[in-house]
Amino acid sequence: MGTWRGLRVAFIMGSLFMILLIIVYWDDVGGFSLYPLKDPKHEVLQSGCCAPTTMSPPQTTPTSRAHTTSSSIVSTTASSASFIPKEAAQEHTEEGKGKQKHAQRKEETREDVEMEISAYDREQEARKKRIDDVCSGKEDVEVPERTRPFSQIPNRELDHLIVDDTHQIIYCYVPKVACTNWKRVMVVLSQSLISSSSGKPYTDPEAVPADLVHNSTLHLTFAKFWRRYGSLSRHLMALKLQHYTKFLFVRDPFVRLISAFRNKFGRPNQDFYRQFGSVMLRRYGNVSGDLPETAAEAFKAGIKPTFQQFITYLLDPETEKESIFNEHWRQVYRLCHPCQVKYDFIGKLETLETDAEHLLKLLKVDHLIRFPSGAQNKTAASWERDWFAQIPISTQRQLYKLYELDFELFGYPKPDSVLHQ
Repeated sequence: MGTWRGLRVAFIMGSLFMILLIIVYWDDVGGFSLYPLKDPKHEVLQSGCCAPTTMSPPQTTPTSRAHTTSSSIVSTTASSASFIPKEAAQEHTEEGKGKQKHAQRKEETREDVEMEISAYDREQEARKKRIDDVCSGKEDVEVPERTRPFSQIPNRELDHLIVDDTHQIIYCYVPKVACTNWKRVMVVLSQSLISSSSGKPYTDPEAVPADLVHNSTLHLTFAKFWRRYGSLSRHLMALKLQHYTKFLFVRDPFVRLISAFRNKFGRPNQDFYRQFGSVMLRRYGNVSGDLPETAAEAFKAGIKPTFQQFITYLLDPETEKESIFNEHWRQVYRLCHPCQVKYDFIGKLETLETDAEHLLKLLKVDHLIRFPSGAQNKTAASWERDWFAQIPISTQRQLYKLYELDFELFGYPKPDSVLHQ
């Protein structure tokens, strides 16, 4: 009895096991599934207008199903491609070409900018190297200040070095070399002048009045350090010269003289008439009797210094025995001491716009300020031949010797009168 019951249990268990095998087999080949999955394609169809259809299960093996699936993918891809409009394909191709050209132009622009910056950097390095070569004696020119250290330069000769502590800048201004506009820039950066209309410091250099910008009280110069810092002044100067960005702007020395004469003696200027013009007229003008009291009266009477008298005044040894050259015609090397001060940037009036743009970037203030537009009545370098036409060649050569160091330091070509001697 017990044996019969055991056989019945074994039979039942075997039957169940066979049923499970059949279920698993049909589930694997897709004929039957305990967990039916929704076919996305069927969903799309059912979401449309048509009613669901009953599909008989495919009688396939796993291998044949894989083959069928691969064929379906290829067929689907091909049919999808066949439905891409020709115009869209062409547009896609043209868009790709356009992006490629844009990227190429962008790369070329970047390379052009890098080349431009590189070329400009090389120019700046050449200007600074020129100064180093002249100051070190490599050039055949006498350098009066070469052996004098900065510490031995008298305070009164440091009055052209303007300091801006906020932005760590030192600017040596040279009269008749865009110094009015650069002083305007320094006034705005240092916020040393309050606008009468707004009651706030000026923010636009062009708005700063030209007659106020030359007021010496607006600018902190090295010459004022002794009064402000006492015995620490020279130590502070040395520190600032070491860490601040230092720049100056220069100009062809002869053209600068023409500009100075036009500005100070080409129109009535009472101060310059009284201090210098009247001296030139008495010494070299053969003027009989008393001179008019004012510049306006003298101009009205046609009495005014000539350019040749001005040159004669500069070459006269007695002139500097009486007083040092006025800053408007004093040599740049005496104003800015380039053999003692290692300038980080050398600007030139002949390339003012380009130099100003690069300098403001170097100073990291290009986002704060814009350099003012230049004067319309600027003395042109091409005028030099006309202005010196009436000056004897021997006088021109003497004048060149007086300003030779400026010519050499800043790389200006020798005048024709010197080249053909």
